Amino acid sequence: MTLIPDRLESFHAHGFDTVIDVRSPAEFEEDRIPGAINLPALDNEERARVGTIYKQDSPFKARKLGAALVFRNAANHIERHLSHHEGGWRPLVYCWRGGQRSGSFTWMLREIGWRAEVVPGGYRTYRRLVTGYLYDTPLRHHLVQLGGYTGTAKTALLPRLQDRGVQVLDLEGLARHRGSLLGEMPGGQPAQKGFESDLARALCALDPARPVVVEAESSKIGQINLPPALWDAMKVAPWVEVSAPIAARAEYLAQAYDDILSDGVRLREKLAPLRYHRGHEVVDRWEAMIDAGDRLALCRALAEDHYDPAYRSSMRAHVPQVLHREETVSLAPGALDALADRLAARLQTIRI
Repeated sequence: MTLIPDRLESFHAHGFDTVIDVRSPAEFEEDRIPGAINLPALDNEERARVGTIYKQDSPFKARKLGAALVFRNAANHIERHLSHHEGGWRPLVYCWRGGQRSGSFTWMLREIGWRAEVVPGGYRTYRRLVTGYLYDTPLRHHLVQLGGYTGTAKTALLPRLQDRGVQVLDLEGLARHRGSLLGEMPGGQPAQKGFESDLARALCALDPARPVVVEAESSKIGQINLPPALWDAMKVAPWVEVSAPIAARAEYLAQAYDDILSDGVRLREKLAPLRYHRGHEVVDRWEAMIDAGDRLALCRALAEDHYDPAYRSSMRAHVPQVLHREETVSLAPGALDALADRLAARLQTIRI
């Protein structure tokens, strides 16, 4: 079976048993075809070494060394990682541009008897499909933004809505960031290309004929930029909005941001730039709460002094079409379940 990668949706439905990325670990870490495993034909150091010889000495010497390294590494991968596969195994192999690395590796797999194929054009072909999907054509999906002040548990509502049959797109989950000043998460964010691959795959899995709920965000989540097709669709999407008392929001924030609230030094570093926006007196008051260990008071103050004014300013600037507002007096798990029930019932009636 030869893969003809003409559309991203058909690419995701390739039908091969395993996708093997033979690029270096550094290339793989930045982005990869979803579900691929990394069996590098050249590791990071070997790739740099061959490249240096190619540019500074001799292309022939570089190819000779590269061939020896590729076949040596391929033999090691076959013995250590692939030997358990039966004769009917069908792997799909790619490198940067479908050239020597993937070609050599695939040749060896075929010689064994496995039905291996190369991605024509390699990773670059896949990347062109992703950029075409997210940058060059309008999004086919109809979005509904889930809005509300910071601390109204919007992120926690998304999986609950999904469990109730609502289509959702968790942008903060894909970006590995909570989407606010204190939103940085352990492990850091993916590369922009990696985020876009995961985003495109998530969108391809959704039904364009049904609404998709996304949490209201700015055009940037941490260091990740939302691609134009998605951001354009979000700007014109109608909203459903949730609200909760400030005390309940402060309690929720104290739990959701436990990691950053537990690191006083890091927390101060994150809040320091706000001295130029909210004033020294306000930030000094926040730092006194940090010193006192009063998380609830700090979360309430952050909401009232920073997050809420920013949200009101954004609402005045964009004036979204709010289809429905839903209130809850508590953000405890049981109350969120009940809120998700009501929102899901309302969302099922929306026709866009």
